[in-house]
Amino acid sequence: MKTSFPVRWLPMLCTLLMASAASQANDFPTVDRVLYVQECMRAHPGPAFEMTSKCSCALDALARELKYDDYVTLSTIGKAMTIGGERGSAVRDVPSYEPQLKRYRELQAKSEKGCFLGPLGK
Repeated sequence: MKTSFPVRWLPMLCTLLMASAASQANDFPTVDRVLYVQECMRAHPGPAFEMTSKCSCALDALARELKYDDYVTLSTIGKAMTIGGERGSAVRDVPSYEPQLKRYRELQAKSEKGCFLGPLGK
């Protein structure tokens, strides 16, 4: 009995489908991934290879929870909140940003904990 789909193609088809799903799951541009990992490594000093792996893991976990556009918005709010003086108050004084920033920080903490990173700066 001959089938229209050769069984020998099944492993190749499965591999292609898995690669396609993985690439669609994380649509963060490479440069943003690199910058996140570098910032994470500065905040969590340790052996370079280990921290690269842990920080990459943390970003992958964050990327599963957030779309890239949401990540950009939330990380920008988080960074802008640290700007001192009048320029920073333009962001700090917006009440609707607080719950968003809280959610982002919680997601960051969850992803870092899941990837065995200690508290920030330690």
